[in-house]
Amino acid sequence: MSRSHDADEIHEHDLGLAHDLPTVLNRRRALGLMSAAGLAAALAACSGGSDSSAITSPSPSTPTTGAPGGSATPSASSAEVPSDEIPTETGGPFPADGSNGVDVLGESGIVRQDITRSFGTSDGVAAGVPMTLDLTIYDMNGSDVGPLAGAAIYMWHCDIDGRYSMYDRGVAEENYLRGVQVTDSAGKVSFTSIFPAAYPGRWPHVHFEVYPSEADATSASNKLRTSQLALPEDVCNAVYATSGYEQSVSTMRQTTLDSDMVFRDGYSLQMARATGSADAGYTVSLNISV
Repeated sequence: MSRSHDADEIHEHDLGLAHDLPTVLNRRRALGLMSAAGLAAALAACSGGSDSSAITSPSPSTPTTGAPGGSATPSASSAEVPSDEIPTETGGPFPADGSNGVDVLGESGIVRQDITRSFGTSDGVAAGVPMTLDLTIYDMNGSDVGPLAGAAIYMWHCDIDGRYSMYDRGVAEENYLRGVQVTDSAGKVSFTSIFPAAYPGRWPHVHFEVYPSEADATSASNKLRTSQLALPEDVCNAVYATSGYEQSVSTMRQTTLDSDMVFRDGYSLQMARATGSADAGYTVSLNISV
């Protein structure tokens, strides 16, 4: 399958020192919370099995008992809330938020739960193993930490071939795998998508931006946070053993969290939890504090 970006291609949005330096300094705060033993455990390789049996991957930032319940609560227990704000990361080079050219956020139809299909004048459908993305957003600004209701999340990621809609050759006219949702009273959003590929130079990941409201998101203003979530290794290996993801198998062998340009300085607050199977699809969840 053809690709329009490879391991030798350098993107200024990913590698710019002006961005990377403050990002690294911000993330040291989160790393300071981890002991040397805890860091070693977090960096240990997960199971490399590639069968399609059910997998449950606990997240260092998400309790194994699961995400908070669906009902609204005035505050959350310390076990449910990440220990610190999620680090700020680069959104480039394919954000489509108007920061480097194309802008999908102002288009009618961007607010949607199912991001597998393009909208507007485009009609492409992204193929791949089904993935539901469940995020819970918490507000850490103040003494009473609790769910952030009414916030808007803009989510985007690459397709089964490692391509980004609106940018890469073959999908530049599509706008699938991009969408905005507004958090409910419990701070939750959910997206229907497909599992992204692994492409050269990056650990499998999903991008997102957090805004105070839908109006802020669709006008790309007053952004609260830009970050990325990392996908568990055992789940990636199970998905990439299925038809259509063949190129991701070799890419995963050449990629580690330690070498990834975003996650190499720590990922405890960004490693998602995944449940399900490659046959039935996965639910990927992460608790996020901003």
